Amino acid sequence: MTEEPVVEEQPVQEEEDWKGKYLRALADQENMRKRIQREKQEMIGFGIENATAEFLPAIDNLENALKFGAMASGEIRNWASGFEMILSQFKEVLHNHGIVSFHSEGNTFDPEFHDAVEIVETSEYPDGAILHEFAKGYKNAHRTIRPARVKVAKRPQPVEKTQPECAEQE
Repeated sequence: MTEEPVVEEQPVQEEEDWKGKYLRALADQENMRKRIQREKQEMIGFGIENATAEFLPAIDNLENALKFGAMASGEIRNWASGFEMILSQFKEVLHNHGIVSFHSEGNTFDPEFHDAVEIVETSEYPDGAILHEFAKGYKNAHRTIRPARVKVAKRPQPVEKTQPECAEQE
């Protein structure tokens, strides 16, 4: 009797299985690294947006105060020009982080970008037209940081005339 040689396919298949598992583990690790990096960037972005949102009322107040600086006396105008420089530095920091203000007056109301604080019934303007901007809105490329506070036009509802009830009594 002659013995046939035993072919050892089991170790080769096992080696391929381990190699596949190793490559999948490397791919999983790389995907996890990318996901963590992306989440980290999102968290940093949210932190910047939240901190910025807290500074926006101060920037609004500074802008409103500077509107009156042009009408003031010489010395106060000098002070106002210094504060205008400070305001431009604040705006530059916002711009460096991709945050910009947007103009709303004359546009159509969009709840994603606007917060209606007043609604006026008028037939002079189309329904949803923004008549006045009380506070600027700010946004970045991904989302609205603060919606603009606006006054919105609304078409008056037609008044239905009701027929007076007949006073006929029999």
